[in-house]
Amino acid sequence: MSEITFLGAAQTVTGSRHLLRTSTGQRVLVDCGMFQGLKALRERNWHELGVPPTSLDAVLLTHAHLDHVGWLPRLVAAGYRGRVYCTPGTKDLCSLVLPDAGRIQEEDARQANKHHYTKHSPARPLFTEDDARRALTLLQPVGFGVPLQVAPGVTVEFIRAGHLLGSAFIRVTQADAPRTILFGGDLGRYGRPVLPDPTPVAEADVLLVESTYGNRTHAPDDGGAALTEVIVQTHERGGRLVIPSFAIGRVEELLYWLQRLEKEGRIPSMPTYVDSPMAAEALQFYSSRPDELDPEMHPVPRGPMFDTRRLHVIKDTEESKALTRSSGPAIIISSSGMATGGRVLHHLKSLLPDPKNTVLFVGYQAAGTRGRLLVDGAQTVKIHGQVIPVGARIVRNDQMSAHADRDEILRWLRGFSRPPARTFLVHGEDEAMSALAATIRQELGWDVHQPRHRETVSLGGRSQGAPEA
Repeated sequence: MSEITFLGAAQTVTGSRHLLRTSTGQRVLVDCGMFQGLKALRERNWHELGVPPTSLDAVLLTHAHLDHVGWLPRLVAAGYRGRVYCTPGTKDLCSLVLPDAGRIQEEDARQANKHHYTKHSPARPLFTEDDARRALTLLQPVGFGVPLQVAPGVTVEFIRAGHLLGSAFIRVTQADAPRTILFGGDLGRYGRPVLPDPTPVAEADVLLVESTYGNRTHAPDDGGAALTEVIVQTHERGGRLVIPSFAIGRVEELLYWLQRLEKEGRIPSMPTYVDSPMAAEALQFYSSRPDELDPEMHPVPRGPMFDTRRLHVIKDTEESKALTRSSGPAIIISSSGMATGGRVLHHLKSLLPDPKNTVLFVGYQAAGTRGRLLVDGAQTVKIHGQVIPVGARIVRNDQMSAHADRDEILRWLRGFSRPPARTFLVHGEDEAMSALAATIRQELGWDVHQPRHRETVSLGGRSQGAPEA
């Protein structure tokens, strides 16, 4: 029988890596993501994969977020030279996120060595920009719904997931049993702007599905009321609104709402800065693929697809520094979404101490990240080795989350015409995952398993290996 080893995203949200071994010896790695958040998790990025990279027959990518693709340069640096299959949209976005991640790794190492805020001497990057560019040469785009054999006896098909441009579920069909395995990646949401709803899937023998928000539901769609309130109140205080944002996916929805609220006259027209070269390029990729977006995005509305009256896209480092030094009401959208790195840290260092300002988080904040510390009420945070007091208002708005909540996950699961023989919950912290497992068992009666890190599960039913807690 074939088997899966859960090399990441097992009882944690990040580090997506699932190794499929077929009964005939083929090895296919589904996703190759970075661990993020707690130090103990980040340290896993420095560990070896667990099998020789040269032994892999293929790598498949569900989408371009770093916790799904960010370890690929490391894999290539370690010797992998095979094909990396993904959708065209994922390839486009990987061309942005991977070199950017390499630059950030190198810059963080330089800063750590310069200012001596690391125990390692010298600090080294996990991978370099050159490593990332070598990884890009291996990407092989495959259209949605196009079956493709990636190894002897292994055929894959990408199915729209509605989570990010190019995001997909990956249906793997094997020559042996079980016949079909559906690797869920991240599940998109229903009725949200920019991206379409996740595609229903009728059946699979084995299913992997995310559980990030498995123990809660997102607030009902309020038509932008909460975002309007935050913007208006910050403007009235004469402050600045800083939105740490994932450079791909979230920026597009933010600009959609800002454009809409401006047109409806619900918010003042404020200077809006997108301080992320990667986000600026991602906007172009989204605009060039309207057929992959929500139907309401096409035909394209009058004017640019993502725009506001006073939009400024910052690409130059000196412009970014000037923005940090400037004052006056403004909206600043900058990566990263969990405030773990990137230009947003310079804005936070400058603006967090002042109660006039607001920091708005619009996505999941993993345990151990600065974003999680701030939304949990931290009075100080450390940035670039400095302790920064928190005086600004901290706001969390999960309405813009790109991850399905508990009810949306169940809605998608109910689309199956028959239960999978086995369902594995991945991409979730223990509390959320356990709650979702109990709900699925109670409401659907399915066999649900919560794999541990590095656990190997025979798809005939037996667990193997020595999983980590």
